[in-house]
Amino acid sequence: MHYVYVLQSELTAGFYIGYSLDPEQRLVGHNSGKNISTKAGCPWRLIYFEAYTDKRDALSREKFLKSGSGRIYLHKQLRHFLDTP
Repeated sequence: MHYVYVLQSELTAGFYIGYSLDPEQRLVGHNSGKNISTKAGCPWRLIYFEAYTDKRDALSREKFLKSGSGRIYLHKQLRHFLDTP
């Protein structure tokens, strides 16, 4: 399976959207501080993911979620989670 995932920084509450074959293992990599783009937000937690059988579909979805419309979609999709203190 191919996964599109969303991480939330426990430090800044910011989001990171990515693609992986193994999002839980990828989370370990993000939290190890080895990824330059997520190093400053450590620690991260996995808050959302979608699974696809075709890599092209997953990469297309990742691109959409990183867009303005995609971020609006995520905020609507996660509204209850994001409203919880």
